[in-house]
Amino acid sequence: MQTAIATVCLSGTLAEKVEAIAAAQFKGVEIFENDLLSFNGTPADARRMIENLGLKIITFQPFRDFEGMPEPQRSKVFARAERKFDVMQELGCDLLMICSNVSPDPLGGVERAAADFHELGERAARRGMRVAFEALSWGRHIHDYRDSWEVVRRANHPSVGLVLDSFHILARGTDLSAIRSIPPEKIFLVQMADAPKLSMDYLSWSRHYRCFPGQGDLPVDEFMLALHGTGFDGLLSLEIFNDRFRAGSARSVAIDGHRSLIAMLDELRMQTGAGIPSLPDVPPKAVCSGVEFIEFAVDERGAGGFERTLSGLGFRKAGIHRSKAVTHWRQGNINIVLNADKEGFAHSFNITHGTSVCALGLRVSDAPATVDRAVTLLDQPFQQPVGPGEMNIPAVRGLGGSLLYFVDHKTGLDRLWDVDFEPVDSNEPIGAGLTDVDHVSQSMHYEEMLTWLLFYTSLLDVQKTPVQTVIDPGGVVQSQAIETTDGSLRLILNASQSQRTLSSRFLNELFGSGVQHIALRTSDIFATVAHLKNNGVELLPIPENYYDDLEVRTDLSTEEVERLRSADILYDREGAAEYFQVYTKTMEGGFFFEIVERRDYKGYGAINAPIRLASQTRLVSVEALPGV
Repeated sequence: MQTAIATVCLSGTLAEKVEAIAAAQFKGVEIFENDLLSFNGTPADARRMIENLGLKIITFQPFRDFEGMPEPQRSKVFARAERKFDVMQELGCDLLMICSNVSPDPLGGVERAAADFHELGERAARRGMRVAFEALSWGRHIHDYRDSWEVVRRANHPSVGLVLDSFHILARGTDLSAIRSIPPEKIFLVQMADAPKLSMDYLSWSRHYRCFPGQGDLPVDEFMLALHGTGFDGLLSLEIFNDRFRAGSARSVAIDGHRSLIAMLDELRMQTGAGIPSLPDVPPKAVCSGVEFIEFAVDERGAGGFERTLSGLGFRKAGIHRSKAVTHWRQGNINIVLNADKEGFAHSFNITHGTSVCALGLRVSDAPATVDRAVTLLDQPFQQPVGPGEMNIPAVRGLGGSLLYFVDHKTGLDRLWDVDFEPVDSNEPIGAGLTDVDHVSQSMHYEEMLTWLLFYTSLLDVQKTPVQTVIDPGGVVQSQAIETTDGSLRLILNASQSQRTLSSRFLNELFGSGVQHIALRTSDIFATVAHLKNNGVELLPIPENYYDDLEVRTDLSTEEVERLRSADILYDREGAAEYFQVYTKTMEGGFFFEIVERRDYKGYGAINAPIRLASQTRLVSVEALPGV
């Protein structure tokens, strides 16, 4: 399949769009008419610019309100089509995409529409061109691909073909089985789009919320399986209308688009076992078994305070790097690295962002293959010089310019603690009962959320959960979890359009997206909280009203509620499953830790999020007062 993208997907001028498309390694581009109309040059100039970038114009679109028009409008639309053919000749493009009519004027009837397309096919053929018909989901008479196919079939002209658009088909929940009976040579173009499931009119849904395959909730994989059943091997393009994309970087969005197609076609190959000539060899999605380490970039001034925080949480210093100002702290299966070295990536990260998470290390089945897959998906690999005898751990660029390292047992990378670090003998008591990293919560700009969703789901063998809307005192936060089936890896993505929410304020403090909090798991939260309080760790105070309500809305006894109250522990229940969570006070820069205990509970205590956010906001506001 030849992959392409429509210019309408991206922000910017036509020149900026096609430069971004070429940089994302596409070879084909659909020219959206408005982009050409606003171009400061002739169609021939646009053609030269595009071809000089190594791109081919595969389609000129859209041609609207064509079929079924009564006279005199019918003559006028044919005259308009001839003008479009003139433009296409200058562009060097041979395919005109036609949307089903949405005006109030057309006359219904498949035969009438087929006759119009047969005549248009004759005119196109005389120019060495073709036309392709798409059923818009809000079309006046034709809004079903089965009807548009019937028009094309009855037009019975070699220059007249069909456009299949995944959004228009899947948004209406149209049966996909009929796709398999369409001759592949009559499918001139396939346009791909995903979308979140929303209850709204098709036009608004399409114009504002389309996204790339894998970023939404539509059954795109089922559509691709049906398309595969036809034997189709032609033009496969992205056509996206999305307000977030229009507000984002054209280059970043274009890379996301190409990444989504590679991941989608790889999934199709996995499901069918069929070879896809246009798809490069892609290692399988990385099977991840958890977080191997979390690395913080610190400076000399901040290192001492952060070490005291870790000690209070029950961590002990387990190792000192053999050649750098880096220390390893451990508790249970949790490894935290404090990097205060004055050279290298972490130092640069600290200068920009302050004390913050600069890297995550994930345990995967095959680290080199994971990086190979990342590179194929257009992710950015990372390397920096390593000292003699040190391990070179594969990595790619992650959220906010941070790093994502990959550690495996297969190639011995899990020996890094013995190879790179000198062990430290310590008589300090070990642990506060913390056993594992439960989840990592990342805050990002609203426009970035779909990018990082696609980044993780295309690279790792994970699933996404439905988007949750969380109420912050300063606005609304969108939250979405990415997790492995066994829960060994859980990542939470948070974004808000309001600049007043805690997540947005964290972005301002950090000067970019990053890890805002880390949840650590315990098997006995009451014992852990007692240990933390004994160590002087300050926990987030929870309002009395919360516990009064908890006693009313649950079947917890007064004694059980009082035990939660005295420890500032939040509680949730799903059936017999229970969840306990407590938070440290927010540190400088907006970062904090969460401690959780799960008793067969799969979620993240979403019902408690507004309480936590209100408590944190109140505390931040009080501490910001003069003299406080």
